Amino acid sequence: MWRLARALPPGARGWGLAGGGRLTVAAASAANGGPGAWYEWLSQSAPVHWAEDGLVALQAAAGLPWWAAIVGGAALLRTAVTLPLAAHQNRLLAKLENLQPEIKKVAERLRYEVSVRGKQLGWSEKVARFHFKKNLQRIITELYIRDNCHPFKATLLVWVQIPMWVCVSLALRNCSVGAMDSEVQEQFSSGGALWFTDLTAPDSTWILPVSLGLVNLLIVEIFASQKMEVSRFQKFATNFFRVVSVVMIPVAATVPSSMALYWLSSSFVGLSHNLLLRSPTFRRLCCIPRTKSDSDTPYRDIVTALTTKYSFKK
Repeated sequence: MWRLARALPPGARGWGLAGGGRLTVAAASAANGGPGAWYEWLSQSAPVHWAEDGLVALQAAAGLPWWAAIVGGAALLRTAVTLPLAAHQNRLLAKLENLQPEIKKVAERLRYEVSVRGKQLGWSEKVARFHFKKNLQRIITELYIRDNCHPFKATLLVWVQIPMWVCVSLALRNCSVGAMDSEVQEQFSSGGALWFTDLTAPDSTWILPVSLGLVNLLIVEIFASQKMEVSRFQKFATNFFRVVSVVMIPVAATVPSSMALYWLSSSFVGLSHNLLLRSPTFRRLCCIPRTKSDSDTPYRDIVTALTTKYSFKK
């Protein structure tokens, strides 16, 4: 299916007027409302072209074969962009965890004050509950501002990582099907290694897809092994990502090997960074506050938790 994808004419990424009046094939498709119009528009968008140019520049500057350039590019992006954001996220989450005892005490004191005030003014239970929730939310927001740890800031990693992952994936897809440059496509067709010598073709052995699924599942299980109280939403999210990890296996088996290789490399580096962020030494280096749930032997705890969870002993 990938070789049948529509490609732009060599040396051109748009049709129609020049300069500000350029009309791209993707834009024309989107205007016509044809099937997959949104996908065509996204695959020919400016961020994807930037990713294409970056990949070509990296490969040319490093002089590496394409498979190594893809792996190196994934490691570079993960280390230079997502690792600092992940450390920032961990700092915020640590502050939030350390704030919970204070929030609990504030809630208890506020509940007593609202109860006393409600008796004085003759409030019903419903009115008293309304005032309690309203004032508690206000106080919690003030504590978030005081400690500069609003939970929404912890989502910054997601808002950066997902678009970056999508853009690089589509850039590799364009390179593999010739939508960028037929010369780059030819380089991709012989730029692989081992069993995936043709980066434009799917991995027929399923080694890359299955490895991707296993690495992603391991990431999910390591997160799930943390010794923390888990909410219903967190349980749902964990199960959701387990399903996504499994679903990604057949998906990765249908895309060019270049994309599957990038996904596997990105996930593997992400796993390494997640383990690195468990290190007490590295957490101190990143100025991440120590919390009650922190462990001095995090890696031993992970192995113990996974062994206990998946032990088949009677």
